[in-house]
Amino acid sequence: MNGTPIRVMLVEDDPDWRRGLIAYLNNEPDLTVVSETDDPAAAVQLAAEAVPDVILLDIMLADSPEGLKLAGALGGASQARIIMLTSMEDRAFVAEAFRAGAVNYLVKSDFAAIPEAVRQASADRSAIDAFAARQMLEEFRRLKKVEREYETDKFKRMLTPSEVQLLSMIHEGYSQTQIAEQSFLSLRTVKNHVGNILRKIGGKSSKDAAQKAKDHELF
Repeated sequence: MNGTPIRVMLVEDDPDWRRGLIAYLNNEPDLTVVSETDDPAAAVQLAAEAVPDVILLDIMLADSPEGLKLAGALGGASQARIIMLTSMEDRAFVAEAFRAGAVNYLVKSDFAAIPEAVRQASADRSAIDAFAARQMLEEFRRLKKVEREYETDKFKRMLTPSEVQLLSMIHEGYSQTQIAEQSFLSLRTVKNHVGNILRKIGGKSSKDAAQKAKDHELF
């Protein structure tokens, strides 16, 4: 450890928790709290004046996730590394925190991990908290599922039930002539349907379009 303590700023609107955390951090020989506030409007100016190395920023300020918006402003006004603190285990907030520029995300109940997280952030070698990593993974999985459901719904809205049925038969290996015979349609009508489908959803061939429909779970 060198002779200069790591400078910490705390943005937290719970006065009891703020006082307790300040005392806890100041008891560490290599850490010192140089600034603290419960006012989001004052935080940016304080960060510029105090020049902290690390900012501990509560996500929930005045009963709203104001800390998420504040993180971006603090990042622009200071070179400090930002660690988000929260009492709520919300995976959507975890993802938003990292998008806002945080280098770590800690649940307040795990306060014993905060000093080491501050040291790692100051040294620019933050290892994402295990909880945050799990929550981010779950959120990305949720977003991927939502994206897939959206794409499937878009495909469903683009195609008529008869077009889906036609693609299903193509995927099962029926030729256009066989489809025409089984559907009591002319071969020309079937070809027109295939042309319309390719214009709607793309694809190099009818088999390619049928595979797309299968991949989007249309049948």
